[in-house]
Amino acid sequence: MMKSNAIRKEETQDSEPINIGDRALDNLQFIRETMERSASFTAIPGYGGALMGVTAIGAAIIAHNQPNIKGWIITWLLEAVLAFCIGMFAIWQKAKNSGDSLNSAPARKFAFGFAPPLIAGVILTSLFYVKGLFAFMPTIWLTLYGTAVVTGGAYSVRIVPIVGWIFVGLGLISVFVDSSYGNLLMGIGFGGLQVIFGLVVARRYGG
Repeated sequence: MMKSNAIRKEETQDSEPINIGDRALDNLQFIRETMERSASFTAIPGYGGALMGVTAIGAAIIAHNQPNIKGWIITWLLEAVLAFCIGMFAIWQKAKNSGDSLNSAPARKFAFGFAPPLIAGVILTSLFYVKGLFAFMPTIWLTLYGTAVVTGGAYSVRIVPIVGWIFVGLGLISVFVDSSYGNLLMGIGFGGLQVIFGLVVARRYGG
């Protein structure tokens, strides 16, 4: 008797209609995630970003051992050019592999958000060089690069703006420590943080 009651109970549970509200919520969640992906620039380089971090760590070591400020500046400027080339090639390669267009609306929004802080960084770097304010360059580089990542990352995956704010935080720290820590902070930001960020992106967002 108990067995037959259990069977009837299971049949009753199996025959219960599916909750329409739950199905609607699942569909809305799927639609929202699809819209977020379509509205985001997803060709952020993972392994390319990690490689940029590796070269920055090397640049921090080389710059630290330079005998004069001219060699220090040249080292970091060469690293900036190298990192830019690596980043652009990695973005192009990832977009090509995924079938994304670099002329899409999210890609343009990312570029228009990313570029202004970098242009400001170039202008201020030139000003500080002319005025001999070399000790303030790490603060400007970390802060404005972080700002570029935040503003451009607003049109990308969620982790990007978070990393940008960490760069801004490193720039803030550089204000309150001795200028001799500039290489260390840039090695942490452009180097270590970039490597970790790149590997996370590669694992979660496909290379």
